[in-house]
Amino acid sequence: MMRLPWFNYRAPRSVAEAARILAAEGPDAKLIAGGTDLLPNMKRRQQTPATLVSLRQVDGLKRLVNGQGLTLGAGLTLSEVLAASALRDNYRALWQAASQVASPQLRNMGTLGGNLCLDTRCLYYNQNEDWRRAIDFCMKRDGTTCWVATGSKRCLAVSSSDTAPALIALGAKVRLMSAAGEREVALGDLYRNDGIDYLTRQPDEILTEVALPDQSGWKSAYWKLRRRSSFDFPLLGVAAAVRTAADGTVEEARIVLGAVSSRPLLTVAGALLVGGQLTDEAIAAAGKKAASAAKPMDNTDLDLYWRKDVVSTFVSYALREIRGDDMSATRLRITRQVL
Repeated sequence: MMRLPWFNYRAPRSVAEAARILAAEGPDAKLIAGGTDLLPNMKRRQQTPATLVSLRQVDGLKRLVNGQGLTLGAGLTLSEVLAASALRDNYRALWQAASQVASPQLRNMGTLGGNLCLDTRCLYYNQNEDWRRAIDFCMKRDGTTCWVATGSKRCLAVSSSDTAPALIALGAKVRLMSAAGEREVALGDLYRNDGIDYLTRQPDEILTEVALPDQSGWKSAYWKLRRRSSFDFPLLGVAAAVRTAADGTVEEARIVLGAVSSRPLLTVAGALLVGGQLTDEAIAAAGKKAASAAKPMDNTDLDLYWRKDVVSTFVSYALREIRGDDMSATRLRITRQVL
């Protein structure tokens, strides 16, 4: 049985109080909301914070404002996000991504902010402490070698958030608050391509909300590859969002890949679609371009060369769904889910 290490527990009632606690405790404190990622990591001694600062009782993090765009509190559970009436039609990529995170039980606990700040994953890191000690640990925790590529000077653990690629494709911004003030950044700027230092969020900052722009004229989709049809982390995530004119000409497009690097990867493939129609040829070209940017490593399940090969296929699934093709049979075959 793996037990949690000892820790102090704080339960603030406001964002300001939580920020003051983080500032006072320093980097040895960690935020906890649903705990679906942090607590298993603590049991495996991957993370051993001295103090946990709970956000469960901070009501200000559960706001949902539907106006010119959509604002979602970072403390909303993924199930609460899915229940938002505006999400399924206007922000479909996010609805599809949140629907495919883990299992219903974990979606009832895990929060939107937690999924965006999800720890990077690796076959050599996500093991119990005795297993990791047997290989002399790894660069991400307690060791000096990245066992994925032993000559690498940086950790290659992979980003496994489902909602991050979808939200980046939708043009989301996030608000970060600390005792020193607050700032707003584009969601894509929240991430670094470094398996250890993968967030630009500072240790004393709290991700409080996600702001989505108005999606008039936009359509979006998210497709996920995983070994099992539920529960598993993504081996590939593809989020696409396309804005078209009345005649179907693409005016703007974003294609974002998840689980192919240490951060969600906003590709340049979307630019190939601008000025034309979503024809089979244009979709194939965008898929090929996105696949060329993907650099999956041997740090998750299934063969890395095959995972790179299927990027173009999954990009085509997303773009064809946006075009209006009936992809329900393909989605059911791939995900075993009716979304």
